[in-house]
Amino acid sequence: MEVTAKLENLNYKATLLPNLKEYGIDKFLSGELHETASFVLNHKGNRFGVSQWKSPKRTRTYPYARVYDTMALQTRITLIPFVKNEGFDGDQDYLQWDTVSLMSLLNVHVIIGYYRYAERNPDYENKITNHIMDYQYLREQIDELTDYKSSALHWNLNQLEKCQFVAEKAKENYGRISKELNIRLHSLDGIDKRIRMLKSNLQDFKKFSRKLSAEAQNREFQTLQPKENLIEKKAKLTVKNYLGGEYHFTIDELKVERDLLILMEKKNSKKAKYPNISDIKDGFVKLMLFTNLADIRIGSECYKNRSALGLTSSVFKGYCHNQMSDEEIEKVLKSNKLSPKQQKTVLSLFNEGRMNNFLIFLMGNSHPEYQNAMLAL
Repeated sequence: MEVTAKLENLNYKATLLPNLKEYGIDKFLSGELHETASFVLNHKGNRFGVSQWKSPKRTRTYPYARVYDTMALQTRITLIPFVKNEGFDGDQDYLQWDTVSLMSLLNVHVIIGYYRYAERNPDYENKITNHIMDYQYLREQIDELTDYKSSALHWNLNQLEKCQFVAEKAKENYGRISKELNIRLHSLDGIDKRIRMLKSNLQDFKKFSRKLSAEAQNREFQTLQPKENLIEKKAKLTVKNYLGGEYHFTIDELKVERDLLILMEKKNSKKAKYPNISDIKDGFVKLMLFTNLADIRIGSECYKNRSALGLTSSVFKGYCHNQMSDEEIEKVLKSNKLSPKQQKTVLSLFNEGRMNNFLIFLMGNSHPEYQNAMLAL
């Protein structure tokens, strides 16, 4: 099933925000923060919320959760590598246009970077690890941002205009790393292809990336991930916004009730009472979109929208949801022997759903009738 929708405004209140550590530009330039997922950067009188992607691929290392953690800062920056080549025995991923567009919708300033350093992975013949970006280049981009007066959208489009330079630097550095470490990497022809496309027409790059994004959507639509525990059927979702951008998503579960569509993001845990927080925050970013959709259609038929985040567990007994009172929720959590700290976490998650008008529930995944009962509320 395929769903189309429009997104004109994005209103969301993030509440599960950490107290990020603050650093100065010297610490940033040293590269010591390359493993720090999110932090506050003090620079030239500004406080930037900075998140770092470990790969340009959206489905790895919970990059949305990293961005989520910076939402309390007025100016948010996310650092994304143009390409990550892990070596012939590893993966190779490229930045997609839709990733940058999504960040624009979240009012996050993207800085597209390239890796300058890497180390040999001792467990493989042709694989590298510990990638570190060129932080001097990233600092130059941040310097520009301090004087930038336009929106994140325009900044991000300008970053795409600079992709040719970044792509060429990525190719240059990976060539050097391959020689220095005597390791076979994936072919750099993919970088050449993207450089040629960027030189000829940025629009071609956008179209090409959207094509890859749509192909990824098809793969995800056809694949059941081990961490998923689904009851309803998956669906494809294509969102258009006022920028002319298209976002290709897979809805984990779609339930159709007369003139109502219930769009669900699902997170599952096999061993814990509920999924890990990074996974849930990743789901919250999807809900930022789902709760703001308009003109939702299947074919030419319009539907009302209801959004839900379902948390399932193989070891949780019973169910609870954020339309219950805190007392009722606590009773279920105590019966599952959650610690006071865990109970507080779940209540905080449920409260975020209340504040943003979506259903969030926690249930044992062996009883699908629980979900049907909650969706009927």
